[in-house]
Amino acid sequence: MKIDLMPLQNHLIEKIDISGEYSLNSFYYQNSDIVDLKPIIVDGMIIEKENDIGSLEEYIQCVIKGSMILLDSISLEEIDYPFLIEYDDFIEKNVYFNENTLDIFEFLWENILLEVPLHYSKVKDLHNFHGDGWKLMDENEIQKDNPFSDLLKDVEKE
Repeated sequence: MKIDLMPLQNHLIEKIDISGEYSLNSFYYQNSDIVDLKPIIVDGMIIEKENDIGSLEEYIQCVIKGSMILLDSISLEEIDYPFLIEYDDFIEKNVYFNENTLDIFEFLWENILLEVPLHYSKVKDLHNFHGDGWKLMDENEIQKDNPFSDLLKDVEKE
């Protein structure tokens, strides 16, 4: 959905309200770690504000709330990961200058993608995750019972 910025640039209006609920199409996140993305709630507006060099530029102030479904990094179960983004910056890189429009879906996707964690897990008990010759250990357990302690002794002597 493209938002026309011409009325704002021509000083016909003082702000453009972008508040509402948006649903991103699945093609946005099909090649990401996101399994599903629930509808996104946006509360904000676009205004014109003076930049560092004194000219007026489109400026967006908004709060983006939502929830994404990710795979747990350990158990691979689907888990709900809520996010809250407070955006308060100029939007020149998101604007199609030749059309004087802002694609709100592209803007939302760029900011949501930055919120995807590299590692996320709700697993508290790692003892359930083991196999033939391996097991998951947390940092405290490694310090107490390090399977590599014999190898570390030789390194400390050097």
